[in-house]
Amino acid sequence: MNRCRISAAVLALILLAGTPALGQPPRVAGRVKVASGAVFILRQSGPTAAQVGQVLYQGDGLRTGADGRIGVTLNDDTRISLGPGSEVRLDRFVFSPTESRFGLALKIVKGIAAYVSGRIAKLSPDSVRLETPAAIVGIRGTRLVIRVGTP
Repeated sequence: MNRCRISAAVLALILLAGTPALGQPPRVAGRVKVASGAVFILRQSGPTAAQVGQVLYQGDGLRTGADGRIGVTLNDDTRISLGPGSEVRLDRFVFSPTESRFGLALKIVKGIAAYVSGRIAKLSPDSVRLETPAAIVGIRGTRLVIRVGTP
């Protein structure tokens, strides 16, 4: 009987160690640098009007209306700009050079997105992925523009 309690306690500790602390805020991935027209940050809590200086987190989305434009800079100096009628989602952002951990996955849902690579692409090029509904782009250069949807 004692062995079962010890096993249960060890299992509980393992599960707790792998679970992030409740109430711990997500890590900041970047900030909005430019915003004009109808621009929104998409979070689980719902869309919020984007403003210059506002923080972005992993998992956030960006959407622009017919007159919207937005530019963001991520913590590794990656720059992303969206034109009117566009939407992207920052599915993954990990920039921890001291731990040699890197990752950037950007899902371009629709519209036009311009990308200028930052330090993640320089330190770990295989860690960067730009995804569209039809393809996944591996980054080997430093700048590109992608259009998703009808021209």
